Amino acid sequence: MILLCISAGSLNAQTIFVDAVKGRDEAKGTIADPFSNLERGVALATSFSGNEPVTIRIYPGLYTLQQQVEIKTGKVSGDTVKYTIEAVVMPDDTAWQAGSMPVIQSVSPDNSTNQFVHAVGFLIAKNNVTFRGLKFLGNANPLVRYYYPITRENENLKGLEISQCYFIGEKNSAPIQGAVWAHGAATKIDHCIFYGCKNALLFFKSIRDFSITHSIISGAYEAAAWDWGTGNDFEFRNNIVTNCNYFWLRAPNTFPTYTFRNSIIAGVNQYMGYWDNGLVPAEKSNHIETGIKKTGKILLSEVKTQGLPNDYLNLLPQSDGNELKAGIFKKDKK
Repeated sequence: MILLCISAGSLNAQTIFVDAVKGRDEAKGTIADPFSNLERGVALATSFSGNEPVTIRIYPGLYTLQQQVEIKTGKVSGDTVKYTIEAVVMPDDTAWQAGSMPVIQSVSPDNSTNQFVHAVGFLIAKNNVTFRGLKFLGNANPLVRYYYPITRENENLKGLEISQCYFIGEKNSAPIQGAVWAHGAATKIDHCIFYGCKNALLFFKSIRDFSITHSIISGAYEAAAWDWGTGNDFEFRNNIVTNCNYFWLRAPNTFPTYTFRNSIIAGVNQYMGYWDNGLVPAEKSNHIETGIKKTGKILLSEVKTQGLPNDYLNLLPQSDGNELKAGIFKKDKK
């Protein structure tokens, strides 16, 4: 019995609760006494050994990041345990409503000089990190030009999963330069919505084993995705890409043999391109397309006069592409 209690206490210590409405700054981070802000929860997780999984559970509310938040534990090297930041109420839960999703917005000034001056929301500094059921808005600080909500700088890291999350930018007031900027391996994007971001996804160094599935990318005014990989260990299927400047940007003089499957890529100004002191349309590509539709009427559920609908920015029933099951929900809504 004593050993069982010790084991249970150890496991419980790895779960942290954050509640913007009912939490306290001086709390313990337990379900009965949650923190009021994410920075306190992440700081506590940093003190953990890194030998057991870590979960930070977030209640509905608005969470503003005053500075860069680094995701790591006390283990200096070999930290391979799972670290999850997730909503208490997930989109497929019966109790979920539009207001149930925790909203994360940075107001931080520039906080990184890696490659160039910019601001980061969450800096991933360990393997196997997951974000689930969260809504990320752009950086509202008017002095910030480039903002990245989720960044992984270390190309030797692997395992980043982002599921059932929104990334919503507003280029005139709270822009997102790139929703996810991740070097390294095994980045998995599933059932996410990227709306109004300058770029949705940025993959550059040591890219392998990555996937984009069941996601919607709308209004990317530079590109839906930048990819500097050259391999073919890539999965792209059941996605909707619409109202974007470029669909895909790659490194100059590279011709990856990716296969794009079962998706609609419509309403883009340019399909493939690359960067050479500016965006250049690609005249040649070696990618393969299977079940790709380049025309279609994509209709999203957007705010009109009655406030935020529960299916906001998902496909309307009359939209093309409903059979792809792209969007925030993994289960059909009645």
